[in-house]
Amino acid sequence: MARYYLGVDGGGTNCRVRLANENLEVLAEVKNGRSNLQIDGGEPAYRAILDGTRDVFAAAGLDYAETANTYACFGMAGGRMDSAREAFAARAWPFAGVKVYDDIDIAHAGALGGTEGGVVIIGTGSAAMSLVAGTRYQAGGWGFPIGDQMSGAILGRELVRYTVEANDGLVEGSPLTAAVTAALGGSNQSIMTWSFATEMGLQLLSRDGSEGCDDALIGRAPAEYGKLMPLFFDHLEQNDPVALKLLAIELSYIDTYVNWFKSHGAQVMAIVGGLGQRLFPRLQERYGDFVALPKYEPLHGAVILAKQNFAAK
Repeated sequence: MARYYLGVDGGGTNCRVRLANENLEVLAEVKNGRSNLQIDGGEPAYRAILDGTRDVFAAAGLDYAETANTYACFGMAGGRMDSAREAFAARAWPFAGVKVYDDIDIAHAGALGGTEGGVVIIGTGSAAMSLVAGTRYQAGGWGFPIGDQMSGAILGRELVRYTVEANDGLVEGSPLTAAVTAALGGSNQSIMTWSFATEMGLQLLSRDGSEGCDDALIGRAPAEYGKLMPLFFDHLEQNDPVALKLLAIELSYIDTYVNWFKSHGAQVMAIVGGLGQRLFPRLQERYGDFVALPKYEPLHGAVILAKQNFAAK
């Protein structure tokens, strides 16, 4: 009887589903809707995976009934909470077995090919995880604005904050701060309007339906700050002094995670995420062979974990 492994990379924007045979050779791959476990109790994610499963079996030319011989692993955005993963795994699935992970677990498995070591995600958000001698360690990933220290969102927020201070004459500006000012409307007042998303006409309602909410604010999403990274790198390549100053802050955050990895015996730290990939040559200069590029993408990490969890069944 044939056996199949299905991996899911469930992101907040889209859900990717990959089907592989027992040798982990890819048979088909599809993309579907958003799939963050924290959105509407995971219902959109559930629908996206079921739809994606039908599509991927069709794309592979396999009967949907073969899901009964398929073992699945989901790596889900919003999967940091144990309760969310357990509730999602307990839903009605057509598979022979299901395991739900946080998205960093599939990033880890993909980056290291299913072996031990550490991984950091340095993208719009950031997080870290390692496996050492069978013990799992995790840090970060608590989201913007309280976590994600290494992320493009936090670096972008610091860039905007520094730009405002430069325009006020509190710190020395540079071509980078001038470019950020121009991109966000030309003045500190326009930057403030941008940061609160005022021009978007958004409105907060209290639980009783009344307008306004004293304990919450509407502001720009993390990805909006992350969109400033191309400007940052354009000026970093020209040795812009503010870009170099912010790079030093970014590297100090990464230093903290490198020290954390080494403290529990990790021998390697794979770098995943767009910002991390862009910084990789500098990270290699700083940390040497301790850092590495990923072997595979997170989606294939989900397939690897599906086999690791269920190969013996």
